[in-house]
Amino acid sequence: FRKERSRMLLSRRNQLLLEFSFWNEPLPRPGPNIYELRTYKLKPGTMIEWGNNWARAIKYRQENQEAVGGFFSQIGELYVVHHLWAYRDLQSREETRNAAWRKRGWDENVYYTVPLIRTMESRIMIPLKISPLQ
Repeated sequence: FRKERSRMLLSRRNQLLLEFSFWNEPLPRPGPNIYELRTYKLKPGTMIEWGNNWARAIKYRQENQEAVGGFFSQIGELYVVHHLWAYRDLQSREETRNAAWRKRGWDENVYYTVPLIRTMESRIMIPLKISPLQ
């Protein structure tokens, strides 16, 4: 299989991630859910500032228990942050994100973190039946 796979594989990228201490530990959850993986590539030297801002910001996103996990790269491409969020569906994602903007203080945290970002990406994922995150 490895020989066959090597003919199909064009590139590979690995990262070793650590969990932010202020974020929930990812735990199995019942479904059905969809997951959003948001990836932020930060400007070098800004990880501590990012973490300090998100330690305050995460409280605005705990109401619906959508915060699954927050991680940062330790090995591989550095200054990369991943946030994993759970939602019932795309409609609940929109409602939850809009509700965060109505909370006093959320906009301030966004204001301070946006200048730290070089690029950002969002992926919607549907868990496999074997995943503990349903």
